[in-house]
Amino acid sequence: MPDKENISSNSFVSVSKHQKKKSFIESPAKTHPKYIYQVPSEKILRAGKILRNAILSRAPHMIRDRKYHLKTYRQCCVGTELVDWQMQQSSCIHSRIQAVGMWQVLLEEGVLNHVDQELSFQDKYLFYRFLDDEQEGAPLPSEEERQESQEELQDTLLLLSQVGPDAHMRMILRKHPSERTADDLEIIYEELLHIKALSHLSTTVSRKFSVLSGLFSQGEEGTSWYIILKGSVNVVIYGKGVVCTLHEGDDFGKLALVNDAPRAASIVLREDNCHFLRVDKEDFNTILRDVEANTVRLKEHGEDVLVLEKSLSSSRTSVHGASSSNYKYKVMSGTPEKILEHLLEMMRLDSQFTESALEDFVLMHCVFIPNSQLCPVLMALQGSEQEKLDYTLNNKRRVIRLVTQWAAVHGYQLQEEDASVAFLQEFFMAASDDAKAIPAIRDQLTELGRIHKVLLRQFSMGNEKLHKRQPIKGNDEILFKVYCCDHTYTTIRVPVATSVTEVTGAVADKLGSAEDLLLVNLSSAGEKLIFKPNDVSVFSTLSPNGRLFACRRDQLDSLTPLPEQEGPSTGSLASFELISSKDLFHCVHELELLYHTFGRQNVKKTTVNLDLFLRRFNEIQFWVISEVCLCSQLSKRVQLLKKFIKIAAHCKEYRNLNAFFAVIMGLSNPAVSRLSQTWEKLPSKFKKFYSEFENLMDPSRNHRAYRLTVAKLEPPIIPFMPLLIKDMTFTHEGNRTFIDSLVNFEKMRMIANTVKTMRHCRSQPFSPDSPLASKTHPEVRTYVRQLNVIDNQRTLTQLSHELEPRRS
Repeated sequence: MPDKENISSNSFVSVSKHQKKKSFIESPAKTHPKYIYQVPSEKILRAGKILRNAILSRAPHMIRDRKYHLKTYRQCCVGTELVDWQMQQSSCIHSRIQAVGMWQVLLEEGVLNHVDQELSFQDKYLFYRFLDDEQEGAPLPSEEERQESQEELQDTLLLLSQVGPDAHMRMILRKHPSERTADDLEIIYEELLHIKALSHLSTTVSRKFSVLSGLFSQGEEGTSWYIILKGSVNVVIYGKGVVCTLHEGDDFGKLALVNDAPRAASIVLREDNCHFLRVDKEDFNTILRDVEANTVRLKEHGEDVLVLEKSLSSSRTSVHGASSSNYKYKVMSGTPEKILEHLLEMMRLDSQFTESALEDFVLMHCVFIPNSQLCPVLMALQGSEQEKLDYTLNNKRRVIRLVTQWAAVHGYQLQEEDASVAFLQEFFMAASDDAKAIPAIRDQLTELGRIHKVLLRQFSMGNEKLHKRQPIKGNDEILFKVYCCDHTYTTIRVPVATSVTEVTGAVADKLGSAEDLLLVNLSSAGEKLIFKPNDVSVFSTLSPNGRLFACRRDQLDSLTPLPEQEGPSTGSLASFELISSKDLFHCVHELELLYHTFGRQNVKKTTVNLDLFLRRFNEIQFWVISEVCLCSQLSKRVQLLKKFIKIAAHCKEYRNLNAFFAVIMGLSNPAVSRLSQTWEKLPSKFKKFYSEFENLMDPSRNHRAYRLTVAKLEPPIIPFMPLLIKDMTFTHEGNRTFIDSLVNFEKMRMIANTVKTMRHCRSQPFSPDSPLASKTHPEVRTYVRQLNVIDNQRTLTQLSHELEPRRS
C-alpha cells in the first residue's frame, strides 16, 4: 500500500501489489516526482525507443533544441506536434484525446518526460523529452534501428492504443477535482454510467460523483464507500480467510455511510494497477442533500404524482458561469398521465423540433402505459368547448403534433392493434372537423393525414417499402415443423406472435392426444430449453441448427438431435457479400429492442425481426468456424484465414460492424485460434490487420475502442447489436421501472438514448448494393442467405484437434 504521508487527500492512487511499480502522487504543495512508475516496463521502454527512432527517421526536425523565455531546452519535442505526428501514422488512432492517452503511457513510466516534471501529457505547446535524450550526446539511430522502427511502429502504436485509455483515465483522476476540465468530467461520467455499483443512480447524481477523487487507504474508519473502477480484490475476514472476490464495478463499505461502523473485513488486492473511486460520507450526504433541494414534487390528494429535478442546461451555459436562466426542470418520475400533461404543456409550438423528453415518452410509453390506455387519454387531452378558446386551440395543436410523432415512431406496429388504428381514424376525423373552423390546425394535418393513409393501406412505414425484404409482423402466418421424440414431425400454420400454449394446442390437435405437452428448443449439442406457456414467437428464437420438439415431461430425457442438426461435413466457401445483414437490420423496428429488454411476454409483442438479425450474427460466426475446421489442407486453411480477414475488412469498410464482429469472433473462437500451425503461416500483413481488428473488439473500458470508432462514422451504419442490447439490459436491470408507484422516467430516458443510437445509424438510407455485389452470381447470394453451419462447439473443437493435434 502507498504510504499515507505521500498522498494528498484529494488525489487518485492506482494501487499495485509490487513496491517497484507503486504509484504515488505528492500533495500539490510539494514538488512533483519525475515519473510515476519507478521502473519502466520492458514493453513500454521498447515502445519509447521505436517511437523516438521512427521520429528521427521520418521527421527529425521534431526533436531539437528549443528556446523559450530566454531559456534553452535541449533535444525536446512539442506536445501538439507529437499528437499530430502520431495521428498520421495509424488508422487505429481515432482522436487527439486517444493520442494524448498513448503518450501518457510513456510519460507515466518515465520513457517520455516533461521538462518541468509535470505528470500529465498535454496537447499544447509544452516541451517533452525522450528518456534516451536525457543524457547529452545521445546517439542517432543506426540503420538497423531505423529498419526495426519501420517494421515495429504499427505494432507499437497498437499496443499503446490498447493501454492508452487507462493511462488517460489515471491522468484525469490524479488531478485535484477543481482542476478537471469539462472534457475530463465527461470522460469520468461516461465511465460511471457503466459501473454496476452506480447503475441505479440518476444522471444528476452520477455527474456529481464525477467531480470526486479516488483514494484507497487501508485501516481507516468505516466512513467511506469504495467502488472498483479497475482490477479486483479479495474480501478477507479473520478466522475465515477469503470470503468473496469483488471485480470491476463492484463496491464495498456502503453500509459505513449509514452507521459509521469500522470495517468488518480486510480488502486485499488480487492484481496490479487497481483503481478505486472513494466517496466519503460528507460528500455523499452533500450530493443527496443538493439533489433533494433541487427537487420539486407535485401532489394530488396528498400523493406525489410528478417529481421534477432542476438540472443545468448545457446548451445555454455562458462563459461567465451559470445563471438562473441556465437551469431547467426535467421529469424524474410521475404517473403516466401527469408526465404526459407536463410534457405537452412544455411543448413549444413555435419550434419545429420536438422536446427530447417528449420523444422519450413516445418511444418508451409501451413499458408503462400501453396504446389501449394511451389513446383515450390523448382524446381527452384535446380540451373541451367550455375551456378558454386559446388554451383549447394550443392544446389541440400540441396533441396533434404528439399523435403525429407517435404514429410515425410506431409505424406498422400499430397495424396489429385494431383499437389503435380505430383511434387514429377517429382522431384524424375529429382534427379534420376542427381544422374547418380553426385554420391554424390545417397545416399540422398534412403529415398526420399521410401517415393515416399509409397505415390504412397496410403499407410499412419509412423507406422499408423500397427494399426487397419486408418486416415480419406479429399477425403474419408461418408454416413450421414441430418434431416428436421419434423424429417424426407435424407441420402447423400459426401467426408469428402465437404463444407456446397455442402452439402445443395446435400440435395436440394434430397428434390427436398428448396432454400436458412441453415445447422444447433442442440444440445440435443436445441441450434442452423448455419454453414457458406465455412465451411468444418462439420460432424466431432458435439457434442456427436448433429445432422445436413437443413431448411430455417424462419423455424429455429421450429427446435426441436430428441428423440434419449436425451441419455440413465438408466446407463450401464461395465469395461473400453481406447484403442479407443489411436487409435484416432494416426490418428491425426500434421498438423491438424495448420488447426484448422488458420481456416480449410482458408487453405482449413479438421481436421476430430482431431475433432473426441476432440469429444471423450467430450463423456468420459459426460459418467462419465451420469452414476453417472442415478444411483439411494446411495451405487452404491459410487461404481461408486470409479470405475471412478480407471479408472482415470489407464489412468494416461498408460500416457493417455487426457482420464484422461476427467474422472476427469466429476467427477468435478457440477452435480456430488454437490452430497455431495455420496462424504461423499467415503473412505478416494479414496478422497486423487481424491484430487491429481484435483491438477494435477489445471489451475493456466498456468496449471503448469500438465506441470511439462508431462515433467517427457517418450513417448508415449496421451497429454491433449485442452491445446495444447489453447497454439496455444493464440500464434495465440496474434501475427500477417504478419508484413508489410512479414511473421512473429517468430510466426511460436512459434506455431511449440507447434506442436512438439505432435510429441515428439508420438516419441515412442505405446506398445501393456495393460494386462487389454487382459481380456476385445469384447462386452466391443464395448461399450467403442460407449458410450451412455446425453450431455445436464440442464438435468444432473435436474437428480442430483432428486438424492439428495438441503438441506434447
